Amino acid sequence: MSYPATWFVTGTSRGLGLELVTQLLRRGDNVAATTRSVQRLDEALQDVDRSRLMTAQVDLTDEAAVAVAVEAATQRFGTIDVVVNNAGYGFLGAVEEVTDAEARQMFDVQVFGVWNVLRAVLPAMRERRGGHIINISSILGLTAFPGWGLYCAGKYALEGLTESLAAEVSGFGIDVHLVEPGYTRTDFLRTTSLGLPSNTIAGYEAIREMTDAHLKMPGTQLGDPVKAATAIISVAADGKAPLHQLLGSDSYGLAKARLDALAADIENGRDLTFSTDIAQNA
Repeated sequence: MSYPATWFVTGTSRGLGLELVTQLLRRGDNVAATTRSVQRLDEALQDVDRSRLMTAQVDLTDEAAVAVAVEAATQRFGTIDVVVNNAGYGFLGAVEEVTDAEARQMFDVQVFGVWNVLRAVLPAMRERRGGHIINISSILGLTAFPGWGLYCAGKYALEGLTESLAAEVSGFGIDVHLVEPGYTRTDFLRTTSLGLPSNTIAGYEAIREMTDAHLKMPGTQLGDPVKAATAIISVAADGKAPLHQLLGSDSYGLAKARLDALAADIENGRDLTFSTDIAQNA
């Protein structure tokens, strides 16, 4: 990766995205930062040299608007070396409680918004046979908890999309990675970044209790956002990360438990699995 590199980062006005932009600017890299609130981003970056920063207020679900932002970044900096699809939000509610509108909004941001960015940046990366795409997933893209069904659905879709993409573009010299953080000490679990169902249903008291516990969690999470942002930079800079890069010891433990449970399921269902093959002639 050339230095200074040019980064295109989505979801940058708070949390992990803001920390990433801050570190990149302090490194001397060029940054095109998209956000839903340029004003909030500007206020957060008052103490940082912004001469290498381009900000854009972009609705990622608007394909044309995304294309305009990518073109503006290319015109400003020449090329886009690294794309970080970070924009997203959480949602806590039982599957039955999620409305059609809530489900579609989640997928619009976490899946179709990412797809809009990918369609906009890939042609130039293929042409020059180089580039790096980092999609910020979650440990909940690898495992699932009650109450997180909608969020997990979006992240599982992002995982499948990213794995396919990595195989498709490897021959063009484009690197692709998934980053899967655990609980990180940002405002992700505050109501500014966490959706809740518009209507709750009696009988899901356990989900309400878990929601209350999560809303009380900010400030106690294990993950350090400063170290997480540094780790994302290292994924792009050193070229040694695996396709799936976990962040946080909690993420590691949950992923290992998921692998063990999945292996057990596969083996426990083995007899029925093999029974559906077409019988071979003796």
